[in-house]
Amino acid sequence: MTAIRISLALAAATLFGVTGCTSTGGVDPKSNVAPDKVVYHVNDSGAQAVGALRNIGNHLEVNPEAKIVVVTHAQGVDFLMEGAKDRNGNPYNVRVEELKARGIQFDVCEITLRNRKLSRSQFIPEVTFVPSGVAEITRLQQREGYAYLRP
Repeated sequence: MTAIRISLALAAATLFGVTGCTSTGGVDPKSNVAPDKVVYHVNDSGAQAVGALRNIGNHLEVNPEAKIVVVTHAQGVDFLMEGAKDRNGNPYNVRVEELKARGIQFDVCEITLRNRKLSRSQFIPEVTFVPSGVAEITRLQQREGYAYLRP
């Protein structure tokens, strides 16, 4: 009886080792593509914009079906303004236009506009305006099931 149990245990362990415990090192990450839903939260353009745009590009590289919304408020709206450039003098609008063409949505908080005395005309055409950035993040998470990322 003990020999049978040992044989069964070894057989089960071997089967588990072959099928259930394999490394993902050789697996194509694109083989698990699904329509992820992610909200990126940007409230400081200087500290977050370049990283956010890079992260979004990386996300789309392995999952081109991802549904991504970038919600900006406070100083985070600055990179979406006409003529905005990064620290190296590269215009943000070029990358934003590329990502918008791939389905990425860029939201700007209207409360921020009011508080900072900004107007819609100061922003690039690729943006969408939402009443409140933080309320939009909450809505996307709670009602739409979006994951939250802060670059």
